[in-house]
Amino acid sequence: MLAPRGAGTIGLLRHGRGLCFVCGADLADIARLTRLIEPEAAALGFELVRVAMMPSEAGDGAQSLQIMAEDPATGQLVLDQCAALSRRVSDAIDAAEEAGEVLIEEAYHLEVSSPGIDRPLTRPKDFANWAGFDARIVMEKGYAGQRVNKGVLGGLEDDFVLITEAKAGAVKLPLAEIHSARLVLTDALIAATRPLDTSGAEELLEDNTTHDEEEKADD
Repeated sequence: MLAPRGAGTIGLLRHGRGLCFVCGADLADIARLTRLIEPEAAALGFELVRVAMMPSEAGDGAQSLQIMAEDPATGQLVLDQCAALSRRVSDAIDAAEEAGEVLIEEAYHLEVSSPGIDRPLTRPKDFANWAGFDARIVMEKGYAGQRVNKGVLGGLEDDFVLITEAKAGAVKLPLAEIHSARLVLTDALIAATRPLDTSGAEELLEDNTTHDEEEKADD
């Protein structure tokens, strides 16, 4: 399933219920949030691609709870679908916090979006579905081999990702030791992706999120 050209994004500012936090500590339990969000996405017929906390681009010092999801039928979410998932997730977080859970410890933006063209590869099936396209794969710190690999995906073999790296040639990378991976924007990728439904396009906030935070995490 090929992804769309472009990604819709919808966001809102929320306030966490925690009153304090430890500097340098994680402000959210991503595993718990993922368990909370995944059923809400599934209820709408969507698949969760990624849940992450990142610095917001709003310039207010808050964090952003970024939720990437896709409709399996299209590989994307349009604006109305983003809004529907945002409402369900917001209600689910409210219910959990009213029950006494502290999920996020300070003000944050809730952002729901499509993965975009140069999408992150977060699930085993992503490496198989996008075989033949260029990708950048960063291994965990301490990995014995080459840590940053950029080349053409060859799919998935058992628990290894196959990639033909520019310098090293054909390489097998253990899936369990991958820190991050995403597609690389190329003419071939753009040509292969389907156009985003442009109805209501004037209302779309394009997903201009840079990869700076991911690049820092890779260092």
